[in-house]
Amino acid sequence: QVHLVESGGGLVQTGGSLRLSCAASGRTFSQDAMGWFRQAPGKEREFVATIGGSGRRTWYSDSVKGRFTISRDNGKNMVYLQVDNVKPEDTAVYYCASSRGTQPTDLANQYDAWGQGTQVTVSS
Repeated sequence: QVHLVESGGGLVQTGGSLRLSCAASGRTFSQDAMGWFRQAPGKEREFVATIGGSGRRTWYSDSVKGRFTISRDNGKNMVYLQVDNVKPEDTAVYYCASSRGTQPTDLANQYDAWGQGTQVTVSS
């Protein structure tokens, strides 16, 4: 069973940056596509970014493209989300997720393990 732990959230001003981290254990990490999702108060969970098992392929939602960067270090079983030029609408709980497939995907039902989430709050 995969265990995921996110960290790095916090309070940041509009235009600022954060780096979210996700530590994975329990499965061959390099074979799993990983994703970041977020959920704002009163809203449904939404896809943010995904990266394939090798790290060569990435995919972003239109709302974060050009501002967020997903990456991974398979040697350390870590996946990261660099969050730049944040906006108030980026305020949400951010979740790391692991898929049994190797290909990046924006479909939440393709992920079978989720972390507990880390809160990102953007002040205007």
